[in-house]
Formats: sequence, structure tokens, C-alpha cells
Amino acid sequence: MNIVTLLPFIVLIGAMFLMTRSAKNKQRQAAQMRDHMQPGTGVRTIGGMYATVKEVSEDSVLLEVAPGVHAIYAKNAIGAVLPDDEYNRIIHGIEGSDDDAPVVPDDLSSLTEGDDAAEKAGEKKIDLGKDTAGDASAKADAPAKADAVAEDEAVTAEKPADAAKAEPKAEPKDGKRDGGSDAK
Repeated sequence: MNIVTLLPFIVLIGAMFLMTRSAKNKQRQAAQMRDHMQPGTGVRTIGGMYATVKEVSEDSVLLEVAPGVHAIYAKNAIGAVLPDDEYNRIIHGIEGSDDDAPVVPDDLSSLTEGDDAAEKAGEKKIDLGKDTAGDASAKADAPAKADAVAEDEAVTAEKPADAAKAEPKAEPKDGKRDGGSDAK
């Protein structure tokens, strides 16, 4: 047989080998994580429920899902063993001592602090509101604008009639004109 005909089969077998190898690696890591569970550890089940480990046996785990409420789960039902700080953050809302974390204010005061400094420096704020003084000047300009429009209309009316005849108007092909209707 020719090597070219065997090449697709070799590639498929290699891909299957790599996929099964990564799946086995994930299963091994999950089993190792489940073996490291100890009483008092916070866990998340594959269903998304958070609980605290009370007892660990060979194939099952006793979890406290709420104060005084215990449930027995299979070890395979444990999706993740959580670090203490993450478990406390999710369940109890207790934040760890992250000194490097940025502080986010609860209000907008930090965003407007620069406005007071700008006013003290003498910078003028831009007012985006409606200006009543601007309305008065627009009303004063209205007669001048009306005169300009009337002048333009007078110039258009003074065009000679010959100029209008020199430019032929395009008529529609069906012979209909504006205002005519042949609706049925």
C-alpha cells in the first residue's frame, strides 16, 4: 500500500490519542482533588450547590448544605473543592484582606471631586442647558432673516420667461402630471 492512502488514518488515530490523553488527565486531576477533601472544606457540587464537608468516606461525602441540614453525596458529585477565602466570599460575603485590590466607591463623589478644583482654579463650566438670553438674540435676528428670504424670492420671480422655456421639463413616460389621479 501507498503511504499517502494511510496518512489520513494515521492522523485520525493520533488525534484520538491526544483527545483521550487530555480527558484522562482531567479525570486524574478531579480524582486527586476529591481525595484531598477534608472535613471543614468548602465545596461546590456539579449541580452548583455550595456546602461544607462534614465527613469523608470511601465513595460518599456528608455535606452540610445549611446550618443543621446534612446530605450524603457521591464523591463524583463534587465539582470543585474551594479554597477557604473563595468559599467565605461566596457563601458569607466575607472579603479577604486584599490590600492590592482597587477601592471602588459606593457613590459618584470620586468622579465629581475634580469639578470643585476646576471651579477654584477659575475654569468656566460649560452649561448645556437652554439659554434664555440666546433666545432673545434669535428673536432679534428673525426680521433680518425674513428680509433675506423675501429678497431671494424676488430674484427668482424676476427671471425671464424665456429662461423657463429654454429648460425643458422632463415629463413622466405615462403622461401623468402632479395632482392627477387615475386610481380605481
